Amino acid sequence: MDNGTYFYFMLFENLGYIRYALFTTGLILYCVIILFNAVIIITVFCGRTLHQPMYILISCLSVNSVYGTAGFFPRVLTDLLSDTHLISREACGLQSFVIYSYITNENTILMLMALDRFVAISKPLQYHNIITPRLLALLFLLNWAYSMLCIGVIAVFTSGLKMCGNKLWKVYCQNYEVVKLSCVNSIIINIMGLYLLITTVIIPLSLIIYSYVKILIICRRSSSQFTRKSFQTCVPHIVVLINVSVSVISEITLSRVVNLNMSVGLSVFLSLEFLLIPPILNPLVYGLGLSDIRRKIFASARYPCRLLKV
Repeated sequence: MDNGTYFYFMLFENLGYIRYALFTTGLILYCVIILFNAVIIITVFCGRTLHQPMYILISCLSVNSVYGTAGFFPRVLTDLLSDTHLISREACGLQSFVIYSYITNENTILMLMALDRFVAISKPLQYHNIITPRLLALLFLLNWAYSMLCIGVIAVFTSGLKMCGNKLWKVYCQNYEVVKLSCVNSIIINIMGLYLLITTVIIPLSLIIYSYVKILIICRRSSSQFTRKSFQTCVPHIVVLINVSVSVISEITLSRVVNLNMSVGLSVFLSLEFLLIPPILNPLVYGLGLSDIRRKIFASARYPCRLLKV
């Protein structure tokens, strides 16, 4: 087969019977992710009292988790049971596009969450006039369109590269790994990738950190009751932010630094952390950490029809 037409996932070779254990674990994890995030989406959608910016953004996180994992789990589960672990160049580009857009969407939503909490704490009386569903939708669509455009342009450039190899030492398609297989100078794509990293990851994370630093300063000047209430709503966001940041940094480090001495298993886990941990942690943190959502979930568990009436 032509090197420029197909890629081979080398890490699936020689797994033996362990592939069935990995398949079972992966399938259970994927089902749990779908279930947990579906509960959050349905709870926010059906609970009229939860139709507020903060809860809408939480449901957007769950939708994004379902979207991102759909680009990974079905493919990897198929490869675990297959004897041939190859993927067409078009399918590889599509998977890479989905996974990259999932990461950028995650950062955008977390940035909007930080903005929402900052306005709610710094200007509580003007909050509903400043943060409106329409404003959040506009900001999200602008960031989403920008990241999709940038990722799409990089994908088009990558698809035109001549390949000198077809072996991917990953369990999913990653644009940078494909670029490293090209025969030509890829400095333009590397610059574009760095630009995308700065604008869709570093800048949003910087704005998030700035927002929470300002929130901390405000809380130090406020009463203990105000501080406690503020922390109750901010702590879940901070937990999710730290987890996403560590996951993204791990993936970037593993992709760009090739001389790390670690086992293959640990390397694979760290490279997959952003696809495994946030999708299952987010609904747990918000479902159990925020009292309004928790009450709705427990109420719907006891009385399934009640959720549709509130």
